[in-house]
Amino acid sequence: MSERYVRRLVAERRIPFHKLGRSVRIKAVDLAAHVESGRVEPLTASGVWRDQRVA
Repeated sequence: MSERYVRRLVAERRIPFHKLGRSVRIKAVDLAAHVESGRVEPLTASGVWRDQRVA
């Protein structure tokens, strides 16, 4: 995750943070939760074929 991306998350208030003067602090658990929320599970071969039969 780049510094620029983290700054954008803070600016858009998409991640919890604490502001101490001019510094911004983010808890490791909050950052981990944000990363985990974007997790995508891999497809299995049977799942791919099942999805194609439905369409």
